[in-house]
Amino acid sequence: MDIQQVKQRFGIIGNHSGLNRAIDVALQVAPTDLSVLITGESGVGKETFPQIIHQFSQRKHGQYIAVNCGAIPEGTIDSELFGHEKGSFTGALADRKGYFEVADGGTIFLDEVGELPTLTQARLLRVLESGEFIKVGSSKVQKTNVRIVAATNVNLVQAVQEGKFREDLYYRLNTVPIQVPPLRERNEDIILLFRKFASDCAEKYRMPPVRLEEDARQLLLSYRWPGNVRELKNVTERISVIEEKREITADVLRLYLPNVLVEKLPVLVKTDQEQKQFNSEREILYQVLFDMRKDVNELKKLVHEIMSGQIPMTSDMHDLSASVGNLSHITTPTTISQPIQSPVHSIHPSIQDAEDVEEESLSLEEVEKDMIRKALERHNGRRKNAAADLKISERTLYRKIKEYNLE
Repeated sequence: MDIQQVKQRFGIIGNHSGLNRAIDVALQVAPTDLSVLITGESGVGKETFPQIIHQFSQRKHGQYIAVNCGAIPEGTIDSELFGHEKGSFTGALADRKGYFEVADGGTIFLDEVGELPTLTQARLLRVLESGEFIKVGSSKVQKTNVRIVAATNVNLVQAVQEGKFREDLYYRLNTVPIQVPPLRERNEDIILLFRKFASDCAEKYRMPPVRLEEDARQLLLSYRWPGNVRELKNVTERISVIEEKREITADVLRLYLPNVLVEKLPVLVKTDQEQKQFNSEREILYQVLFDMRKDVNELKKLVHEIMSGQIPMTSDMHDLSASVGNLSHITTPTTISQPIQSPVHSIHPSIQDAEDVEEESLSLEEVEKDMIRKALERHNGRRKNAAADLKISERTLYRKIKEYNLE
């Protein structure tokens, strides 16, 4: 089957060379079992290509399951993909088959694969490598024969560099890459798509289709379409329903488009430190603890510089120096017995240089162990209440108690 027949069968509009190349690659790779990674911006129509690959493969009579990885909560995505055993977690009242078990012999489309949690990425890598997976709460290894087609609008190369996506999984998924071009690079297809959407809307609501005048055509082509085909379809349907006149001018079209000039203005890109994100509440808590520790060390260093005379003391600092004895207990039990009347030019024995103090290692395991111990003490050893307080399952709490020897 040639490319034009595929376009007619799946409702693909456009003659751009990049689009034709993407369809051709999908047709060539369909008879194989190679993993395919489809990349492109949001709204370009990536979900059509997995259907093409499935329909022209030897698995076309098997199951085809599309999974939006970004729409499944982190705590349940493993259960959705791989299934779970009865009683494996709270609410698991019966055994459940996952998508990989149901789609055995078929194809799974993992949309927004860049949003997968790190632990799920490791389990997905094992399925790709050996076809094996383990249900949540089970110890039995199961086999599956599934073809995986993934898609994402995230720059996975950058995500790998930032540590948000596993490098080995990226290369395993990216066996055959397919790049879907954005709409702004398909100027010759924009008018065709507008006519298609206007005709479909007119047929659906039984009204004459809208038509663009020449100035409106130029405006339509000059717009960057950040939402791609999805945005163009929404704008076309909106104009068809709201406007009474069927001839659309540039002035009318401009009412339905965001400010074109603003869309083309350059923007400042934040650095990696400014774009720091947290994947869970626990990471936020750890970051707060580390920031507090840093602030305390900076405060100790400042007090030391004041006491050693490196920084001239003002009237406010005299008041601060009088209360240094109350702060010295942070690092040492020694306190200042007499108030300070004047700047001291020798290093006080109770004040240590923050740069010379070797910071204690505050590992995540120690913080977690301490939190579990305090929760058990708070609830007098009742593990069920402690697990609810820590927002974890009883099974996880039992495992952590055994791991940290808290019994």
